[in-house]
Amino acid sequence: MPTVGPAPSDLHGRVCVVTGANTGIGLTTAAELARRGAHVVLASRSAEKTRRATDEITRDTGNQQVEFLELDLASFASVRRAAGQLRERDLPIHVLINNAGLAGRGVTADGFEMSFGVNHLGHFLFTMLLLERLRRSAPARVVTVSSVAHYDAVGIDFETLRRPTASRTGLPGYRVSKLANVLFSAELGRRLAGTGVTTYALHPGVIATDIWRRIPWPARPLIAAFMKSADEGAQTTLHCATAADLATESGLYYDKCQPRTPSLLAQDATLARELWRRSEAWTDADALP
Repeated sequence: MPTVGPAPSDLHGRVCVVTGANTGIGLTTAAELARRGAHVVLASRSAEKTRRATDEITRDTGNQQVEFLELDLASFASVRRAAGQLRERDLPIHVLINNAGLAGRGVTADGFEMSFGVNHLGHFLFTMLLLERLRRSAPARVVTVSSVAHYDAVGIDFETLRRPTASRTGLPGYRVSKLANVLFSAELGRRLAGTGVTTYALHPGVIATDIWRRIPWPARPLIAAFMKSADEGAQTTLHCATAADLATESGLYYDKCQPRTPSLLAQDATLARELWRRSEAWTDADALP
């Protein structure tokens, strides 16, 4: 497995949780964190694929602290089980990387448009359930993988998010979910100011990964023809998760390992608060233990 990013930093004693870590950017990210000495939890849906990934990472890095956590972000029940399993352990969480995602059609187990339900709501609930552990582990970071696609979102129609994907390709819904990622990261950063937990949203590049598996033919191969590799895509994620000079920054959006101004909608604090309010109600996050 190739290495990516800048010169290794020592992450021994640090615990990193990476969602969607059995393939693509998530796998590359998890492997590099393990190579730098971190205890890495790969939170993914498929036990078979993720155990193959943990075995591969352990073999290639020599790091024995690499483990699987079953997590299906399309199901609030699964998100609660996974977070509960982490909270039951005497294990700090220093870095949470909300990496998993998809683009395409469908509806989640809880009745939400698929891209929004997985890319935003699942991660919102997972983060909320782990927030107290992150605070106790501070300094800690929450890194959310968004996309440059958020610039093309024309707004958030909250009523349509309770229905199956309307478009044929699913791309409009994907753009909204990525806008939600940036809004969530910025609002979380504001709410966590002074706690030692910092937040980062980022564009990894347009990467050829399983995120596009639900895009129908013939759009999928046309999109994939212009994509970069997962190794290239992991660089900004790793930068946000580990770079020492980012320790005092929070709530910003990054591209190519540099801060970048997000869309005007993504800077709308009123929209961010409304998204938070609705996300909290939809996931019942305001009744967390």
